[in-house]
Amino acid sequence: MSEIAQRLEELRESGLYRRMRLISGPQGGRVVLDGTPVLLLCSNNYLGLADHPAVTEAAAEAALRWGVGAGASRLVSGTMTVHRRLEERLAAFKGTESAVLFGSGYLANVGVLQALASVGAGRTTIYSDALNHASIIDGCRLARAETVVYEHNDAEHLAWTMARRDPDPSAPKIVVTDSVFSMDGDVAPLVELLELCRRTGARLVVDEAHATGCTGRGGRGAVAEAGLEGEVDVVVGTLGKALGSYGAFAAASHEVVELLTNAARPLIFSTAPPPPAIAAALAALELLEAEPERVTALQAGADALRDELHREGFDVAGSTTQIVPLIVGDAALAMRICELAIEDGVFAQAIRPPTVPDGTSRLRLAVMASHTKDELREAARVLGRAALQAGFRPGSGGPVAAATPSSRGRVRAA
Repeated sequence: MSEIAQRLEELRESGLYRRMRLISGPQGGRVVLDGTPVLLLCSNNYLGLADHPAVTEAAAEAALRWGVGAGASRLVSGTMTVHRRLEERLAAFKGTESAVLFGSGYLANVGVLQALASVGAGRTTIYSDALNHASIIDGCRLARAETVVYEHNDAEHLAWTMARRDPDPSAPKIVVTDSVFSMDGDVAPLVELLELCRRTGARLVVDEAHATGCTGRGGRGAVAEAGLEGEVDVVVGTLGKALGSYGAFAAASHEVVELLTNAARPLIFSTAPPPPAIAAALAALELLEAEPERVTALQAGADALRDELHREGFDVAGSTTQIVPLIVGDAALAMRICELAIEDGVFAQAIRPPTVPDGTSRLRLAVMASHTKDELREAARVLGRAALQAGFRPGSGGPVAAATPSSRGRVRAA
């Protein structure tokens, strides 16, 4: 057995082996998964805009007008009129002076942190939330800064850590956090973080990937919901989730965007995002601004799902957004529940290490505005039955004896 084959076998035995599942058709509320019709409960197409006619038509028209590819990086010949239009709209939407597009959310986080860490005398220290997304973690590594991890959503621990390690207000430092955490569905204490950054001279970077289009007034995000529009140093967002397309952006002051344009390596050395994707995101943003009720429907659906999951015995107290984790602990057990739920018509992907910490494997449920409340309530009941059949009693914090078919009626990456 080769070393590669041995490693793959180890992943299978530990319940961490992954495979790609095939979705037929667009990312709607219901899809065909590997030939089986299911309710899709793990897509980030939160507002259901990925296949909206206005969005797909905008992409098609852009392909005819500008072609399917940008042809070059942003600083060569890749910046086209459609890119500039979307940047202007995003800056206005986020309440900042300016914005700049990146090829993906991953590239944006890497580029922002690497560029900001190059500013100032001495080595920059980056303070990162313990449950930040992998793109932030890798951005910290690639920035070659000293990285300090603070306890999740704990502004007091961050303040203590900063005072203990680096009390000098003139020393370059960055605090970076998700606003809505992708695996837990909770929200960062943004007001407290900004106040701390102002006291210590740190820059604040907030990744709004799972907040843009989903929280705040008209879907403007958690930063806006906290009343901090225009006050955070850099707001990172994605076009590939609620806006239904692909790509990302950083919204900030003119000065910071100028820095990113000159120092963010993923922007400088990557081909610009394709015009059809940018035009689609622009159309989606226009829909979001014209139809803010989509955000209301998304939030109402998430509340309905949480209520029914609670009735099934699941602990969902930590989530306040469209992301609802069902933590079961063991990776193999999470996979078993996932497979049983698929058999019963619900696809809620099992999330396992290294995406989430050891012992916190889970099913990550993601609500879409196009889901009906009845669909979501029935999905909660399906998940309750699947958990029992797999040998996990919701709310018990651990496995139980495998449930028999007659006992299935009733009974938390991050």
